[in-house]
Amino acid sequence: MTFVWPQGLVAYLLVPVLAGAYIWAVRRRAAASISYPGLDLLARASAAGRPWRRHVPVVSYLLTLSSMVLALARPVWPIPVPDNQAAVMLSIDVSGSMIATDVHPSRIEAAKRVATDFVRALPAGAKVGLVKFSTHAVLVAPATADHQRVIAAVAALEPEASTAIGDGLLKAVYALPGRAAWDPSARPGDLRGESTGPTASADRAGTPSTSGLPPAAVVLMSDGGNNTGTAPEDAAAVAGRLKVTVHTVGLGQPANMNVNTDGEKVSDVDALDEDTLKNIAATTNGSYHRASTDRDLSRVWSHLGRVVAWKSRPVEVAGLVSGASAALFGGTLLLSVLWRRLD
Repeated sequence: MTFVWPQGLVAYLLVPVLAGAYIWAVRRRAAASISYPGLDLLARASAAGRPWRRHVPVVSYLLTLSSMVLALARPVWPIPVPDNQAAVMLSIDVSGSMIATDVHPSRIEAAKRVATDFVRALPAGAKVGLVKFSTHAVLVAPATADHQRVIAAVAALEPEASTAIGDGLLKAVYALPGRAAWDPSARPGDLRGESTGPTASADRAGTPSTSGLPPAAVVLMSDGGNNTGTAPEDAAAVAGRLKVTVHTVGLGQPANMNVNTDGEKVSDVDALDEDTLKNIAATTNGSYHRASTDRDLSRVWSHLGRVVAWKSRPVEVAGLVSGASAALFGGTLLLSVLWRRLD
């Protein structure tokens, strides 16, 4: 939280001053009751059974004053709002290892569930697309605001052959708005070449500038067992260069080391490779999530739905705080009147 007029917070000094004055007055009345025992007996009789009640209105008044001071400083709070310029691509592993059932009912079905719930959680108008990858990466649906189209495409995914995580990531990155100009398969050159894209400009050294690229993200779901195509770390470097945040979701159980007949320690070949997915996320300032249980699946799409395609916008909330102060003050007055009648 920030403040438009932070100097107003100095008024908070009134709160301890008034609290101290009230405590002094209470103690002074207690001292006076010693000199006049009859008054002390009368005060005890009126407050019998509820000695705390006489202090509640004072505490409420001090809380009201505190909220008024907060409103005076004009607080500004970051509010999450839909980012209409952002786009996100889903990149889902459909390799043969995704049929493993260490995640119920299978890894690929779990991935489809997370993807579907994630798309449904996106704000209306947010652009989302889909890439699937096995031996090769295929753009199934370009980034679109038609969320039902993407959900239908996710539901049609079926397991295929090998795992090319790097290719799946690159295909998703180049499908994002403004990134196609850097796609080596679409034009000559690479990231260091001359860019002709509408959102790209060249600096004095001839290197493409990424300053005008719109915000974008990739949600990559896999068991991490890369075995063909572009190295995942190279693809992650390209994503980072093009200002694409990659959030990775690992599906499956981590490797359990077993001893074979020769006495050597080996792990299950279909075990979840978390290191690859963690490195991709770290390189692109994204996040990694493991999805091994139903609870994990719910937590993953819930978290991603809050951070992808949303942005924080500072909004002054002094009006809300002032309203709360007025309501608290009115409640304090009402409480004081009611308790006075009860006494």
